Amino acid sequence: MMAALRRYLVAGLLVWVPVGVTMLIVAFLVDLMDRTLLLLPDSLQPEKLLGFRIPGLGMVLTAIIVLVTGVIVTNLFGMQLVNIGERLLQRIPLVRSIYASVKQVTQSLFSSGKSFRKVVLVEYPRKGMWSLAFQTGAGAGEISSKTGKSISNVFIPTTPNPTSGFFLMVPHEDVIELDMSIDDGLKMLLSVGVVIPDHKKNGVVEQQAPRLS
Repeated sequence: MMAALRRYLVAGLLVWVPVGVTMLIVAFLVDLMDRTLLLLPDSLQPEKLLGFRIPGLGMVLTAIIVLVTGVIVTNLFGMQLVNIGERLLQRIPLVRSIYASVKQVTQSLFSSGKSFRKVVLVEYPRKGMWSLAFQTGAGAGEISSKTGKSISNVFIPTTPNPTSGFFLMVPHEDVIELDMSIDDGLKMLLSVGVVIPDHKKNGVVEQQAPRLS
């Protein structure tokens, strides 16, 4: 009886916990975007004009601001304004370092769309222990000439928060490329190894090995 109740409870949690967490994240993002409405003059606040609050209006305003900004900066006049602003930021010691790093990462993510190229395995933090990583590029120029080796640039995210991690330059022969997709690699990291993607070999899905008890 208790075993059945436990099974039903776990099954219910597996349904509601992902739904609840997803709703909380979406609600947080909508509320965060709605704060952009504070940029409007007090007399133009939608809540005062309509008499009630409409969730999500901030997202619309944010999208409009981003779109208009894109239209402005894609012409010659807008580019000149951006260059002037960047030159001013370059004069501020701490700000220039942060801005330059964030801009470079942003350009890599949105311009090329290939910031993560492959899912790989590297022996880290020591021999015999493997870490899931993403190949971000290949070492070239001075790094390859100084080391005399073909270098792979890899990023090892921390779990369950993959926005931070470690950047390593590893000899190419010490990197094992995996067949799993970037999405599957991220799922495995976010689930701290609970979600293990199926391995397809010659079109056949291999069964996962039994888990250790």
